[in-house]
Amino acid sequence: MRFKRVWVTVLVLSAFAVGAEMRMTVAQLTDFIRSSVTELKYPDRQIAQYLRNVKLTEHLDGDRLEALEAMGAEPKTREALEALSMASKSLPAPPPVVEQPKPEPLPVEPPPDSVKQKRIIETARDYALNYTKQLPNFICMQVTRRYYDPSGGENWAPLDTIMSKLTYFEQKEDYKLINVAGSDKAVDYWSLGGTLSAGEFGSQMKDIFDPASDATFDWDHWGKIRGHDCYVYQYYIDQPHSRYHVVYEKKDEIVPAYRGLVYIDKDSEMVLRTTLEPILPAGFGVKQASIKLDYDYTKIGDNQYLLPLKVLVLSRVGRITTKNEVEFRLYNKYGTEAVIKFDTENPPPPLSDDATKDTQPKK
Repeated sequence: MRFKRVWVTVLVLSAFAVGAEMRMTVAQLTDFIRSSVTELKYPDRQIAQYLRNVKLTEHLDGDRLEALEAMGAEPKTREALEALSMASKSLPAPPPVVEQPKPEPLPVEPPPDSVKQKRIIETARDYALNYTKQLPNFICMQVTRRYYDPSGGENWAPLDTIMSKLTYFEQKEDYKLINVAGSDKAVDYWSLGGTLSAGEFGSQMKDIFDPASDATFDWDHWGKIRGHDCYVYQYYIDQPHSRYHVVYEKKDEIVPAYRGLVYIDKDSEMVLRTTLEPILPAGFGVKQASIKLDYDYTKIGDNQYLLPLKVLVLSRVGRITTKNEVEFRLYNKYGTEAVIKFDTENPPPPLSDDATKDTQPKK
């Protein structure tokens, strides 16, 4: 998947290895049964077949088994659940369910007046249009963790982890594949198939604020990202002004309207997050898609720059959903790559997510 003006979705179904073993906790199994049986109402045979490839990491005791069956499981699904219960007898019990404390609500504060709202957008526009001109030449590691779920219930199974060296030189990006953990593929980065991403360094943000896009901006709500209070606006770009391409399986291409949110730091008035959701026609192969791109302050040399931190890319074709979690690590000046270990076989641990989860417009 690319979204440097062109967003490419290529889903190779054979890559998803539906028959591969999937490890689940009891909590993940519960979510799967709830979504598949209660909400999506998948056929009994299909759910049972999926469960036969599941291996639990915890014991599914009698009480939890009865609770799952009570969700409306039909005979084949019940039989598969009972087999999981028997096979997991020697495993440890799942941890007790701990109710998470509710986050404290943001202080009630009225939105800025209309004059200030317009000024904030114009300041952010000037920043976005000049963003790439301010960036130095650098290199970094891009780690892409790819997941899939053939059931559509967001019970994610890992597909692979791609580690790449990203070189940013004279406002252009270049990717060099380091390795693909969990895969025997040894090919060019753009030949991997599945969902890939590029263009995070200003292109998405620039297209949102470019006057040629004729985007409409409306106040949405106050937000908070990693301790920064943010103005949050919803935006919309209609189809005639869109330059956002969606290509499915390298043959079906559309340029849809799209919408999303922009989070603007209250103190610096710089953009800390953008989200994007194309408005896809009913007959198109890709049924749903979304992108969330986060920026954070990073030191390169002696200066601090606001650079991409992570990207979340979701898409759905039929019942198959995919998720890419992209992270950017080890930023350094271009020409100093000798001090960065790019040939590691083990990807770094995932970045912890911030507490902010609201990425949908309030209106």
